[in-house]
Amino acid sequence: MISKKIPEGRKISWDFHFPAVFSLKHPKTKVALVEKTKIKIALLGVGNCSSSLVQGLQYYSQNMTEDGLISDVIGGYKVEDIEVVAAIDINKNKVGKDLSEAIFESPNNSIKFYDVESTGVIVQPGKTLDGVGKFLENKIDPVDDSCDVVELLKSSGAEILVNLLPVGSDEATKHYAQCSIDANVGFINCIPVFIARDKVWKKKFDDRSVPLVGDDIKSQVGATIVHRALAQLFSDRGVKLDHTYQLNVGGNMDFLNMLEEDRLETKRTSKTSSVASVANRGKGLDSNNVRIGPSDYVEWLKDKKKAFMRLEGKAFGGVPLNIEVQLEVQDSPNSAGVIIDAIRYMRFFTEKGDLQSLDLVSAWLMKAPSTPGKDSDLLDKLHDLTHGN
Repeated sequence: MISKKIPEGRKISWDFHFPAVFSLKHPKTKVALVEKTKIKIALLGVGNCSSSLVQGLQYYSQNMTEDGLISDVIGGYKVEDIEVVAAIDINKNKVGKDLSEAIFESPNNSIKFYDVESTGVIVQPGKTLDGVGKFLENKIDPVDDSCDVVELLKSSGAEILVNLLPVGSDEATKHYAQCSIDANVGFINCIPVFIARDKVWKKKFDDRSVPLVGDDIKSQVGATIVHRALAQLFSDRGVKLDHTYQLNVGGNMDFLNMLEEDRLETKRTSKTSSVASVANRGKGLDSNNVRIGPSDYVEWLKDKKKAFMRLEGKAFGGVPLNIEVQLEVQDSPNSAGVIIDAIRYMRFFTEKGDLQSLDLVSAWLMKAPSTPGKDSDLLDKLHDLTHGN
């Protein structure tokens, strides 16, 4: 609440999201406010990540806290400014149900950290295509028919489509990316199917001036960002990184899905490039000396992920210096806060007509962006852009 003293002893008060436009005139006071509208999003895939995202949107909208957020405000937008207006899935257990129910349906097994109120958003059927791998066939009963996705995006008023399909959904991701272009809706690609990194697809979005952020969402504090930070530390402190690995295990559907090696290939490429790009002052590592990626499915871990990292290097005088780290996280909530930032950055830069700066957003929030960069430099640039006049 802001209060402003004005002439004649009167006082006027108003609530608004920054930046708002207002004018005060004497003797009569007129106030013109331009409030920021809700950022309306559509969810593609109602799995564990969508579950954590929906829970988080209500949690931070209904609780006055910044704890757990990377960014409380981005370009004037808070978490409460995001609204889910559509959701798409192919699982019969979820289609036709309110999103608040669907996010807790099997085979979802992410942690429940908030009681979600009814959203009024009914999950619509999508195209399966290659979205169900062979290890998921006995766990998911797919729908037969798809809704008109382009029409759904237009009629719902969605301005951003968030791709949370299973890893390896190459054909499906490209189908929905085209739907996003056709509906003139921004696309945030949270999975390791290369869209923003692919020159042909990047040009398709650029030619139509459709906002794009991707590919493969980083976790808030996950295995890749920790590994990347350690590789950057070696580089900054003059330690040559000779060998490194990152081995991950978990019990959610993504880990089961990635037992199928063909679906895992782009994931391994994405995670490896994210770490290697900052190693040895940008010179990287020989492919024989780095091994990064999911290693196995352990059902009883559910949505918990355990990561094991080792970095071997040579410090002053060629003396060995080695680091080993074990990380344990709840996988899906670990990415939800990053998605929330991606959504707000996309709205902010789209409003400014600055789609080029979304490449910085991709480099900051994604493992496999079109143009990678050093995390601290990227954050400084984004801060300057979003905190200017």
